[in-house]
Amino acid sequence: MSSQVEAAISAKGKVLIGYLPVGFPTLEDSIEAAVALVESGVDILELGVPYSDPVMDGLVIQEATQVALANGFKLPQAIEAVKQITARVDIPVLLMTYFNPVIQYGVDKFASDLAAAGGAGLITPDLIPDEAGEWLAAAEKYDLDRVFLAAPSSTDERLAQAVDKSRGFVYAVSTMGITGARQDVDVAAKSLVARLRSVGATHVGVGVGISNGTQVREVLAYGDGAIVGSALVKSLNDGGIDSLRSVAEELAQGK
Repeated sequence: MSSQVEAAISAKGKVLIGYLPVGFPTLEDSIEAAVALVESGVDILELGVPYSDPVMDGLVIQEATQVALANGFKLPQAIEAVKQITARVDIPVLLMTYFNPVIQYGVDKFASDLAAAGGAGLITPDLIPDEAGEWLAAAEKYDLDRVFLAAPSSTDERLAQAVDKSRGFVYAVSTMGITGARQDVDVAAKSLVARLRSVGATHVGVGVGISNGTQVREVLAYGDGAIVGSALVKSLNDGGIDSLRSVAEELAQGK
């Protein structure tokens, strides 16, 4: 069984992971935006599935996902987006989703459809490893990566669980609370990555708060992946795909 994400990290050493919500501002535009990110230096795509109660997302991402939902976004469109994107670019594409929509879709069917579309796996922000048995079984069956989150508040036992059950990387949330670009990446991130390494983590992606190439460089000094979301979504919202490209290119200079 092979991990698309681990292969990408091993090949590049350090990676830039770019987040955009599917369906914003339209499904077609979100596909073009994702391809533009790859062309601008992003190594792994994280596509967010719009959800009506996005507890982890900051205002920029919440507003974008609300636009997608208002336009009639449905979960099968996320699978379709993955299929169209992977037909055009050769990098891992992860979906980031709260787990309730996956349960409604059917966990095994979702995993099967995602794998058939060329998807690499799932990031599941509200699913903890000891409640993820059905998803872990489906991910194993269809050879998908599973990325669990780790926070500075997590106990060492929880961190060890996240490391043990994740495949691809462990997602280190660098600041407490919701996502959003910040001027200074929280110093808690560095400590958290060190704790994850101490319980066996091989690949750690750091997200929440990275907004420029300098911060990408700082994070990649101790992490394996720098995850950027709000800064990219804001640039797409404010200036379209041209703006998105320029922000992504600046971020990629930090690798």
